[in-house]
Amino acid sequence: MRFGFALRLMGAAANAEVLRESARRAEAAGLDALWVPDHIAIPPDDAEGSGGRYLDPLTSLAWLAASTDRIRIGTAVLVLPYRPALPTAKAIATVQELSGGRLELGVGVGWMDAEFRALGVDRSRRGRITDDTLRFLHDAFGAEDDVTSLRDQPFLFRPNPPRPRIWIGGAAPHALDRAARLGDGWMPMNDDPEKIREHAERLRRGFEEAGRPAPEIAAFGALGHRSVTQDLDRLANLEALGVTEYIQGARYDDLDGFARSFDPLVERVAAWKQTR
Repeated sequence: MRFGFALRLMGAAANAEVLRESARRAEAAGLDALWVPDHIAIPPDDAEGSGGRYLDPLTSLAWLAASTDRIRIGTAVLVLPYRPALPTAKAIATVQELSGGRLELGVGVGWMDAEFRALGVDRSRRGRITDDTLRFLHDAFGAEDDVTSLRDQPFLFRPNPPRPRIWIGGAAPHALDRAARLGDGWMPMNDDPEKIREHAERLRRGFEEAGRPAPEIAAFGALGHRSVTQDLDRLANLEALGVTEYIQGARYDDLDGFARSFDPLVERVAAWKQTR
């Protein structure tokens, strides 16, 4: 199992000092990945906890890539209906190219009505838009001689580094079916083995029926609120279900707050590795 940390791109923590130092601590501790969220237009009456301050995820990952050397960087999740397919693919390819292939692409359909209204996007079409964008990403990154097309216009998709791994966020059943068709894995927003079990089995069946290798699963949670033994038992149960990455999430405003969640994670990871 790999281990990652969800960095806050919102509120007081969304500043260069906290992001840079958090990323460097995570890399120095041997964590596998850093993950960032996506919001683009928070209404004033829904800004508690962030103040409406959100950094752009792909721009932030490009910046974080330059501040680190090894650790993978990912979106959890990039809301695909918010963005046109071709510029989004270009930004994804650019981050993947400049980071040396370290990008992980978690994607979702979105949910906040206010953001869809501000963007002028029909919320009822968000699933179809997401699928269309994912198909284009597969076509572009897999294009022979880097030639792809949109609206009957062929063009060169360059740079064309290896396609990042695609994680489908969201709830069952739609996210599971989308993952089996267009993703490499699923990203549930919880770490309760009993809540994941049935969905993980359905996910595996979907991948088997499609003739694809076993799917990846990245579970979000918060280690450190239980005993070390309890957390290790939870990780073992998740691994048995097919979870391949555990992502620590936390609310924090500064480096002290970051450390209160980060340090227990590092302790659990060290204990976990001793059992393998």
